[in-house]
Amino acid sequence: MISMAYDLAKLPIHTLLRPISDASSALARLDERISRSPVGEGWLERQNFTDACASLWIDGELVHLEDLVLHDATRDIRTPTHELTIARDVLRTRRRIASQKPGWPLSEDGLRGLRRPWAGASLGNAGAGVADEAAAGEVADGGGEGEDGDDGHDGASAFDAELAAIDAVLERSAAAIEQAKKPGSANKPGRAPADPLVYDLDWDEDSRLEEWRGVLRQTNDLPAVVRAIAALDAWNELTVLQHAPWLGRLLAASILRQAGITTQNHLAAVNLGLKTIPVDRRRHRDRETRLLAIAHGLIAAAEIGLKEHDRLALAKRLMERKLEGRRTSSKLPELVELVMAKPLVSAGMVAKTLEVTPQGARRMVLELGLREMTGRGRFRAWGVV
Repeated sequence: MISMAYDLAKLPIHTLLRPISDASSALARLDERISRSPVGEGWLERQNFTDACASLWIDGELVHLEDLVLHDATRDIRTPTHELTIARDVLRTRRRIASQKPGWPLSEDGLRGLRRPWAGASLGNAGAGVADEAAAGEVADGGGEGEDGDDGHDGASAFDAELAAIDAVLERSAAAIEQAKKPGSANKPGRAPADPLVYDLDWDEDSRLEEWRGVLRQTNDLPAVVRAIAALDAWNELTVLQHAPWLGRLLAASILRQAGITTQNHLAAVNLGLKTIPVDRRRHRDRETRLLAIAHGLIAAAEIGLKEHDRLALAKRLMERKLEGRRTSSKLPELVELVMAKPLVSAGMVAKTLEVTPQGARRMVLELGLREMTGRGRFRAWGVV
């Protein structure tokens, strides 16, 4: 058992008072702006993508935004990497937390569901099947879209993907049955056997998680921002989960949401804010320096969110001007809504959503004046300027 790493009586409250106040005001101001904005839903979806990419960046991995968008839309242009799979799980976990009641992520049931050790855990009990099916489909499709976004799917590859998904379910079921037959397996229902090549068998995640929850219980009487900051620092210091350090940052955002600083559907982009803080401050030996770094990261997240909202609102107004005088049957208004809802769109995504040909999708993109964001000649993607 790990010794308690936190003495809450010695928190540097006086040093944190100003950053805590600034962070609370900035996050509340952003939340109010989003709740009343016509681009609020699109802003929330974009934040989910950018925060997922920032989460991988903080953990030392690089995932391109366009790859994550296409992967989430099952329009991959190449076989997904391990990092991209993790980013998708961060993305789906953010969505699941935002769709649940504010107190669910920190409950016993919520933590049990969020820490599931397989890809697609963010989808709950059905996540494993969905993740395996999606991954099998992406590999079987052999590259997703064709040149310039043309759809390369065919009936045979779709059938192969279905067979691969069924095989994955059968294999997973057989493994679960074998695990249930082992002595002591009933003590941890639903837990897959740990692979010693992947997991440190001496790493007791259950005891570390319980210790972290003990730290969280001791902060019940503190302001929400202080709770979130202390909880995130404790999660990092206790290194609760071996392969999911990113979950602690989402749980810190859940604390802010549970306290009402952000609304039910708005989950603070903690990763995006921390990305602006130098790593030597985020991982400093001195706890006061780390706590201040997290507080400044929350302030940065709110400021970035406000700037992104204003940019999106201006871009939408400019695009709506191009819709004046169009026929009522024009699909450009639908394209505007799609572009506002996604950070990037490919010709294949536009063709599938608006039910037009890939050539028609590219023509509509040029007509709307969207900016090509990838700099590539093939597999291009567009977004708002």
